[in-house]
Amino acid sequence: MSVNEDHTVQTTPAIADPAPLGLGAFALTTFLLSAVNAGWATASTGDAWVGYAFAYGGLCQLLAGMWEFRNRNVFGATAFSTYGGFWIGLGLWSQLVAPHATGAGAAHDLGWILLAFAIFNTYMLIMAAQVNLAVFAVFLTLELTEIVLFAGNFAVSDTTVKVGGYIGVITALCAWYASAAGVANGIGGKLRLPVGAPLVA
Repeated sequence: MSVNEDHTVQTTPAIADPAPLGLGAFALTTFLLSAVNAGWATASTGDAWVGYAFAYGGLCQLLAGMWEFRNRNVFGATAFSTYGGFWIGLGLWSQLVAPHATGAGAAHDLGWILLAFAIFNTYMLIMAAQVNLAVFAVFLTLELTEIVLFAGNFAVSDTTVKVGGYIGVITALCAWYASAAGVANGIGGKLRLPVGAPLVA
């Protein structure tokens, strides 16, 4: 008597690339806060970024990071999850801590927060050189933004913070471009946006 065993291999269906969502969420929230830092939002409350720090830059980016874990993309998972946490943490700080700060306390808080994230961003910038030029540009401009902003906040210098705001807007534009490229290339149609080769192959 012979027995034929039917082995069925079950494969988990691939998911869409979550990177364009994570980059888009990071870009929009960065733009809103950078507009405030640059002094452009003088006719507004200056807090338009807060809700999006929780919902878009925070939650959506954190979700993108979790999906990158599913894709076994350690770089994307680490970057999106960390900066999702950054935005949620910054939103909580702005609502729970900053209103009670006195003197230069709030500015110095931001200085320490941004210094810590600049340290994290330094090794992510190095690793981004192995991804593509568009992603490297995001981390390079973000590194500059964080350095200028932590220096400006430690020095309590409105002028330096304003410069950091301008660089932050450039960071947001780089992230929006990388997001748009991911969407265009993910669709698989005729419209493609170049992202450039990795600097370190």
